Amino acid sequence: MAGKPTKDKAKTAPARASTGTLAKAPTSGVVKSTVRGAGGAYADFDIENPKLPSAIADAALASGNFPYDKKLKGDRYLEDLQGLQIELLKLQRSLAAQQQRVVIVVEGRDAAGKGGLIAAMAQHLNPRHAHVVALSRPTDLERGQWYFQRYVAELPTAGDMVVFDRSWYNRAGVERVMGFCTKDQLADFLREAPVFEGMLVRDGIQLIKLYMSIGHEAQLKRLHTRHHDPLKQWKLSPIDLQGLSKWDDYSTAQAEMFRFTHTEQTPWTVVLSNDKYRARLNAIRHILSVLDYAGKDRAVVGKPDPLIVGSGPVFFG
Repeated sequence: MAGKPTKDKAKTAPARASTGTLAKAPTSGVVKSTVRGAGGAYADFDIENPKLPSAIADAALASGNFPYDKKLKGDRYLEDLQGLQIELLKLQRSLAAQQQRVVIVVEGRDAAGKGGLIAAMAQHLNPRHAHVVALSRPTDLERGQWYFQRYVAELPTAGDMVVFDRSWYNRAGVERVMGFCTKDQLADFLREAPVFEGMLVRDGIQLIKLYMSIGHEAQLKRLHTRHHDPLKQWKLSPIDLQGLSKWDDYSTAQAEMFRFTHTEQTPWTVVLSNDKYRARLNAIRHILSVLDYAGKDRAVVGKPDPLIVGSGPVFFG
């Protein structure tokens, strides 16, 4: 594997800060943000400036205590990905034959690589039986329903797999930080989510929860790239821009989400994603490792890199 590990594990502690109130959409390109990392603090970050500050660029890969000092080479990535995609097809055929149901929840900060992972997973799967769900903001009708109701409608039937590109955990993340839900609604969610997920598992659904974790400078670099690339600008929303100044608030929300919703029955698995290629391969390896299916080639699946994939305080920090 390319690059040397520089640390045994990532040990970033969550910053404690109040969630604040809903910010107004920025009217200029300048977003005030403090970035803590190897390069020190950056008092001002101007996303409109076409030149990314060198201090951010230099610190991006290592941010968040990412354990490798070089990215995985593209040819190695494509070679490994092909083998894993063949295994995903075996999994899909096995689910159909055994009439089993799988739900994969993919969460994470903005620009953490959720979409790239899901695209790599779904690229060669039969879309009739592998559904990607990315719901838009709730309608007036849905806002009057039980919070989990619109997600229940997307759950798989026998033989199918559903991948949620963001999920019911919107309430614990963006809704909390941006002031789109009340404190009571948040408290209800954190109490009820493990109960809801327990019901799914007891009904026979195999539930996998992935959290894509990105360092602060790595996130700023990716968001800056999106803002200045006309082919990627659609990925950057006004909410993403407001979120640039709320890193600490999202850290607090993330820590509390793990504390309440990481259970023995429905655990979270964190994937460090500063290197998108490594993140995708190891996330897919984790999924294939925890699911049983006919014809599994264990040599191809391998084991997820313990420096990239894990649970518990070291990864939840």
